[in-house]
Amino acid sequence: MSSHTRPPQPGIRLRVDLGGDLRPHRSAKIEAHLRVDVAADGAPTDLPAVQLAVIIAVDVAEHNRAAVRHALPSALRALPDRISFAVLGSGPEPVRCYPRGDDEWAVADREERRRAAFVAGSLPLHREGPRPAGYAAWVAGARALLAGRPVSVRHLVLITDGSSAAGDTRLEEELDACAGQFTCDVFAVGADWAPDPLLTLAERLHGTAEFVDDGLGHAITAAIHRLRRVHTPHLPIEVTVRPSVRQVSLSEKAPRPHRLGGLLQPGRPHRWSFPTYQWEQGGRDYLLTLVADSDADPLETELQFAMVSIGDVHAPVTARWHLPGQSPPHDPAGADSVRGLNATARMRSALRQGLVALQEHQRDTAEDRLGQAARLAARFGTDWVLDEIRTVADIEDAAAGRVRLRAVDAGTLGPLILRAGSRPGGPLADAVGARPGPRCGDCGTPAGSEARYCIACGERLL
Repeated sequence: MSSHTRPPQPGIRLRVDLGGDLRPHRSAKIEAHLRVDVAADGAPTDLPAVQLAVIIAVDVAEHNRAAVRHALPSALRALPDRISFAVLGSGPEPVRCYPRGDDEWAVADREERRRAAFVAGSLPLHREGPRPAGYAAWVAGARALLAGRPVSVRHLVLITDGSSAAGDTRLEEELDACAGQFTCDVFAVGADWAPDPLLTLAERLHGTAEFVDDGLGHAITAAIHRLRRVHTPHLPIEVTVRPSVRQVSLSEKAPRPHRLGGLLQPGRPHRWSFPTYQWEQGGRDYLLTLVADSDADPLETELQFAMVSIGDVHAPVTARWHLPGQSPPHDPAGADSVRGLNATARMRSALRQGLVALQEHQRDTAEDRLGQAARLAARFGTDWVLDEIRTVADIEDAAAGRVRLRAVDAGTLGPLILRAGSRPGGPLADAVGARPGPRCGDCGTPAGSEARYCIACGERLL
């Protein structure tokens, strides 16, 4: 553990790119790309383990014990000294497996690791009988346990075979209660789990969802080591808007898609705070969406619609309403950046929709969506998307979006759907400069200022 003291404020750079020139409307949408870069500025590489608390929860049925028999003891033996940890097993309800006795938490040292690895050999797993409690119960149990451990980083590692998912109706409600309390990584084992609730867990709790066929122990260890690289556990993005802005939303697009819940600041009706978590050195991309009423605003005048603040760094969101019926002279600088952000989100969505349609034997829909994903992946040079498509289809012409499906066992598609929804994406390429006139939101082909449909793919220009 390093003896250095971490700086209270990391080095932050913030850039805001507006999505397009605006037409006056009672509910006009304003989109902006926020690029946030964080530098440790001389801080030590690893967060001291004493500042971490991790729950390893094993939601696995007895008949799948082999999936965790060796992996869990291996991961426990690899815990760093002084990390706080607990291990939960399962009956119909989560039950603490380690530490034993009255203590809720163990602090890792050589002896504690040895004892925990031994006890994990008799980990309670649910058998035939009452249905397990569902993912909401695991999240609620983690929230209650972590509430008594006020450390910098609090994290749940949930290992699941999907056997507790049936009839789980309280997950969204429980995730609302857990917002800001801890983060979560999900590792799926076996073959009977459904991707959607696992993706919801990862997205709402700012973690990852991953299928692990082999190497589960290494995956758990890697997740904990990743926590130690966290430089800033909690960093809110604040958005202060002008009174004409009625709605505000913010979503993380890269490196991983995450939904962010906005909180209105007490006594400040126009200021929103969006908590974010687990900042390492590097960059993140966010899409800020504002819905504004132009009725009381002047036309053709530069207006500030919002101020974005991260720590002591601030950046305005400025734009102007253009006269109805007239084309703006050009797109604002940064419009390509927002279009790219939206197109990348559409690429991920098309990939996932195509795989889900294939799982449900809707082959025409699957071919159409996977073709869209291939076209966008070719445009952005996103090789991992093309590789995923190739596992289920032959790509005849990626740029044109032509794919031909192959025969695939629907039961093997779950891991692909999980990766499509949670896999990290690369940083967005910087815009090379604004181009005159609109561009197609689907394929990116430039169009004339008066064009209404794309000449390449035929889609309507928005």
